[in-house]
Amino acid sequence: MHKRQSKVEFVTLLLFLTVATLLLTNGFVARIFAQGKDIDVYSKVQPIGEVLNMILDEYVRDPDVDKVVEGALVGMMNSLDKHSSYISAEVLKQMKDETRGEFEGIGVHIHLDDQKNIVVYQPVADSPAAKSGVLKGDIIAKIDGVSTSGMAIEEASKRIKGPRGEEVRLTLYRRHDDGEIEMVELAIKRGPIPLDSIKEARILQNGIGYIRISDFKDNTARDLAKNISKLLDQGMTSLVLDLRWNPGGLLTASKEVSELFLPKNTLVTYTEGRKVGRSDMTEDMKFYTDRSPVLPEKFPVIILINKAAASSAEIVTGALQYWKNALVVGEETYGKGSVQTIIPLARPEGSALRLTTALYYTPAGVTIDGEGIKPDVEVPMAEKQQLALLKQMFESMKDDVKKINAQNHGSVSGDKVEETTVEDLQLKRAVELLIEEPQFDRLLAKYHKDTSETQVAASPDKVLPQGRDAQREESDTIETLAPSETQP
Repeated sequence: MHKRQSKVEFVTLLLFLTVATLLLTNGFVARIFAQGKDIDVYSKVQPIGEVLNMILDEYVRDPDVDKVVEGALVGMMNSLDKHSSYISAEVLKQMKDETRGEFEGIGVHIHLDDQKNIVVYQPVADSPAAKSGVLKGDIIAKIDGVSTSGMAIEEASKRIKGPRGEEVRLTLYRRHDDGEIEMVELAIKRGPIPLDSIKEARILQNGIGYIRISDFKDNTARDLAKNISKLLDQGMTSLVLDLRWNPGGLLTASKEVSELFLPKNTLVTYTEGRKVGRSDMTEDMKFYTDRSPVLPEKFPVIILINKAAASSAEIVTGALQYWKNALVVGEETYGKGSVQTIIPLARPEGSALRLTTALYYTPAGVTIDGEGIKPDVEVPMAEKQQLALLKQMFESMKDDVKKINAQNHGSVSGDKVEETTVEDLQLKRAVELLIEEPQFDRLLAKYHKDTSETQVAASPDKVLPQGRDAQREESDTIETLAPSETQP
């Protein structure tokens, strides 16, 4: 009886695989049939049904059919390109929180210590946790009365998060300087916790501003504009925009960031999808700036890039470099020139597909997928050196979140140089260039390369290679949202 019911489930889920996912929001059925009437979609997926049937009949244990089908979805998406994937409901929610720029919780970073205790690494400044008295180093012994002994860090995080307005009760063990251990009971009301893209904003020497963006969220352009305004009030005369280690994010956010620097009605990027015979079925979009920039005309701007800068970071770099609104310094970027659409699924409930639907092009008319953008001024740094620099920057502010805008980049940030100090060679070179030639026109005339050299069209064999890239599988965030989602 169970097997017969399982086969009913199997038939239902197989139909889901072959038809239901195609009946979502983007006219996918028509796209399939637009490929040509000689393609029999149902005969193509017959092996999937045969394998599922064999699993139901022959597998040593009763299989969880939903998990088996979920595995099939994962396999199908992984067979495409390294940026297309199946997204579970839990991961999709996390992605939405990240791209929205906030999540609901109490605002506390946690980690496991050597004894596997769940320890407060740092409360977020002005968060409910910080305001309630949670301190760095507190051991979280219980969450809502449930012991954390042996609890995974992911489970603890899930229990601490929750809808705004609801309380979470934490039992903390706090060690004082004299060695005494105090037990602290706190009831903390959850609220919206911002996820900031701006990881550092400050004035360096000679009025040179420095801002580092970690990724591109809904709130990135707004927060960047605020920080630029603050630095201008502090006397900023030029700006270094650091996009190193930035994996990208929302496509719309890259347009919004670009228009802080470019004149109104300037092309930022455009996308082209696969032509399937009907113009309304292509993923073709053009992104122009629709507001005036926040910086004065000819304001000196240098963008820092490296091999970890990708996606939306490359869109901003490509646009400002092409229109000569920034000089680009550092290393060639990663080369992610594709756009992913998030397509919600009815089953498994809350899940979605992340499907590559288009390539994006710089204003130079080229896609840099698999190719990357080259800097105007090359300043190489070994990967080991860059990792050591990141660690140094983090270590310099980890004990005090207020030092976020005073991270240690070596001598260029005015920090004491010791034998173990890592010099930020790329930032240092950017500062030297701005001091050497403060007039932007002259700086461009001296160092800006023609975009035929820096923005080279990727060869067909490099565009969207198939298979997984283990190093970047989870680093590419939502690029654009399907019509059923909320557009920013």
